[in-house]
Amino acid sequence: MALALLAQASAFATGTGTLVFKTSTGDHNFEIEVATTKQEQALGLMFRRSLPDNAGMLFIYQPPQPAAMWMKNTLIPLDMVFIAPDGKVLRIETNTEPFSTRVIPSEGTISAVLELNAGQADKIGLKRGDKVIYPGLAPAP
Repeated sequence: MALALLAQASAFATGTGTLVFKTSTGDHNFEIEVATTKQEQALGLMFRRSLPDNAGMLFIYQPPQPAAMWMKNTLIPLDMVFIAPDGKVLRIETNTEPFSTRVIPSEGTISAVLELNAGQADKIGLKRGDKVIYPGLAPAP
């Protein structure tokens, strides 16, 4: 079982694309993987040893709903960006602790969560209410 998980961990999610944050500091592009299957969503970024600076993983929820994440078996600290159904940032949890089983709630109804390297949200000046542009999400007005 452990070998199967490790083999899966080296595989990337099947969907990819470019997500754009529209912030007060400008537009910021991230090359993302989209976790589209239940298996990809359950695995997320677990067991990854690194993630490029302008990369991340997007988890889309259809229909929109409250959600929660954790860092079990995740080796690198992450920023989690919870995205509301209107395509705007609802909440940001920065610098999450690797291996933690602490539940990180969305604190509201969301359509997606984007996981980034820890520090990226601060680096680009990301704030609640900033617009998120990605074809799989509702466009922010």
